[in-house]
Amino acid sequence: MADRYYLYGIFPAPGPTELPLEGLDGQVVQTQQLGNFTFLYSTACQKRYLSSRKNLLGHEKVLEAAMEQGHRTLLPLQFGLIVESWEQVQVDLVDPYAADLTQLFGRLDGCREVSIKVQWEPSTELELMMAENAELRAQRDQLEGTQLGMDQVIFIGQQIEAALEERKQDVIDQFRQALTPLAKDVLENAPQTDVMIYNAAFLIAWESEAAFSEVVNAVDATFGERLRIRYNNFTAPYNFAQLN
Repeated sequence: MADRYYLYGIFPAPGPTELPLEGLDGQVVQTQQLGNFTFLYSTACQKRYLSSRKNLLGHEKVLEAAMEQGHRTLLPLQFGLIVESWEQVQVDLVDPYAADLTQLFGRLDGCREVSIKVQWEPSTELELMMAENAELRAQRDQLEGTQLGMDQVIFIGQQIEAALEERKQDVIDQFRQALTPLAKDVLENAPQTDVMIYNAAFLIAWESEAAFSEVVNAVDATFGERLRIRYNNFTAPYNFAQLN
């Protein structure tokens, strides 16, 4: 039976000539050049790879290891991509998308992706807001101490909800205003949980990460213990590797 190939990512040619890496199923990671592009791959031992934590981390580990060895301009491919032949890759990907791939490499050259996820505790923020806002506190107390019509209850609820949303937006704006000027590009994604209020990826110059990290910490510090920050300073640039 002919070999099948599991693809991890693409370098601009010539790419690395030797990468002592181990991929999925313990297979040796190799490279294959097609025209102006070099593909990072290993032999596929399965017809289909389940998106288990182990496999997903194995895929990401190969990409990050290649970047750590100095091959920074890397276009990551989606998890689970298996091909039957290099002719298939040439026909399905290289030939129709060569110009787009070249453009993407130009965009990624000299850059790295970092990401930030900001979380807060809504109930804690609500109590802080009430402590700081006498008018809202009085309105909330009305809900507990008097008989109100449904319209009044809805109105007060809307006022509190709007104030909490404004408070959340203020946190987001502070991160956005501090970090956006430092980035070549920014992609804001939808929050992944109810307590996550900001989820963004930044494409920054490779050497500027330390300075970027300092700004993240400085903004976080202004909020004391209110926030939980997840900052990833090293990842394959998935958010900025999308074909048009």
